[in-house]
Amino acid sequence: QVHLAESGGGLVQPGGSLTLSCAASGRIRSISAMGWYRQAPGRQREMVATITIGGTTNYADFVKGRFTISRDNAKNTVYLQMNSLKPEDTAVYYCNAVSTVNIEGATVPHWGQGTQVAVSS
Repeated sequence: QVHLAESGGGLVQPGGSLTLSCAASGRIRSISAMGWYRQAPGRQREMVATITIGGTTNYADFVKGRFTISRDNAKNTVYLQMNSLKPEDTAVYYCNAVSTVNIEGATVPHWGQGTQVAVSS
């Protein structure tokens, strides 16, 4: 099992910045990729950014140029640096990790409990 612990959410004014952190523990050797998703009230959960164990990143169009995902393998931690925040970025942000569970490449997702980000003046 993989356990994910998020931190760093809060209230920020439009144009401000926040950094989210997600520390992984447990069967971390099985993790092939990690990422951040978000869910706003009344909306479906959507991908924000992902990063593979090799460092390949992927971003949703709505955060390109504003958010940066990174990872510290020594600390088993992934970060999301969020700049130029907008009110529409308000959501619960969830950390995600994908584990490879067998030689055929089957994967299992793991989720953190989420951290609230609110962008408001």
